[in-house]
Amino acid sequence: MSLHPDRHDPATLGESSRAVHAGNIASTAGDPIRTPIVMANSYALPEDPTTISWSGTDTPLYTRNSGTNQLGLQRKLASLEHAEDAVVLASGVAALHALFFTTLSSGDHVVATDIGYVALRRLLEELLPRKYGVTATFVDTSDPSAVEAAIRPETRLIHTEAIANPTTRVADIAALAQVAHRHGALLSVDSTFTPPGWYRPLEDGADLVVHSLTKYINGHGDALGGAVLGRAELIAPVRADAMVDVGGIISPFNAWLIMRGSVTLPLRLRQHAANAQALAERLESDPRVALVHYPGLASHPQYEAATRQFPAGAGAVIAFSVQGGPEVQNRFVSNLRLITSAVSLGHDESLIAQVSPDEPHVVNFPRVFQDNGLLRLSVGIEDTDDLLADVGAALDQTFPGA
Repeated sequence: MSLHPDRHDPATLGESSRAVHAGNIASTAGDPIRTPIVMANSYALPEDPTTISWSGTDTPLYTRNSGTNQLGLQRKLASLEHAEDAVVLASGVAALHALFFTTLSSGDHVVATDIGYVALRRLLEELLPRKYGVTATFVDTSDPSAVEAAIRPETRLIHTEAIANPTTRVADIAALAQVAHRHGALLSVDSTFTPPGWYRPLEDGADLVVHSLTKYINGHGDALGGAVLGRAELIAPVRADAMVDVGGIISPFNAWLIMRGSVTLPLRLRQHAANAQALAERLESDPRVALVHYPGLASHPQYEAATRQFPAGAGAVIAFSVQGGPEVQNRFVSNLRLITSAVSLGHDESLIAQVSPDEPHVVNFPRVFQDNGLLRLSVGIEDTDDLLADVGAALDQTFPGA
């Protein structure tokens, strides 16, 4: 007898069905079929409140501990990521802080990616060392031997991004997990560029996964949120220490918005990836473009690892430079009419941001990006032909007569 899919049991469902149904808290006849926004900071106590834990997080009591929308979103994310448990927080950076605050103590050492989100660098290079005596070594995490060489007796954590922001460098997560566990360390992976549907680092041996929910999982550019996911025993202190006692909680409204956005994640990812592949190939074929890095191109330095890790799609962020210095990059961006010049990524609309060669962290970038600056293009879900036409017209206007 075949397994009967049941919306109340996400383990019986496929990925698209989980995105629709997992985490939905609806019960009796007459109730909304989707979890409504519960804009409350306190919940009614049982008749005998001596039976409850004032620090409990499983039943809504006080929204800093847990609320209806938080609980629903956590359940959905854990189901999508195939994780035992999840904690949702106010932003992606709050999730990074929660991860480090919980797993590291004074005197501990971290090996971290040398190319990554700017806030990651500041957390590990400035704030945690100065305030808590944590030290960090930054290396190329696409090279497992470089990571292993940086490990010290006090190393407690290896942290990488599955696809590095903004250059799209790819880390071999399975290889890094072997390195970490051989030395008694944990491996944490920021998988913001590769949400479930494209990749699940836990299945390749990662211990903890971080997402900026602001990006693909929300997908609509209208809410901030972050999450830490993994085994229950690793998530429990994140919830108790970083969420409840530090208080970096997500608001019920943002949790509801992200829950709503996540329903269409599998559908959006397919269009994101198809558009990104087409645009990357178009850019790479044009002599007016100096360099293109996209993990779905055979020219990408980690193409083999990307093909193995991301068979369903190599993300939707393209790093590239047109021929010329920062002023030419800026002129190209100004000539775009469909693609929006803005920070962030993973929205339904395509966004482009210029990374100046004067930024301190650019020294670790490929030479062309160091010299010209880098354009980070987050490809949206618009019509492919419209995106191709916009890029082509902008190149023609930037390089008239070329």
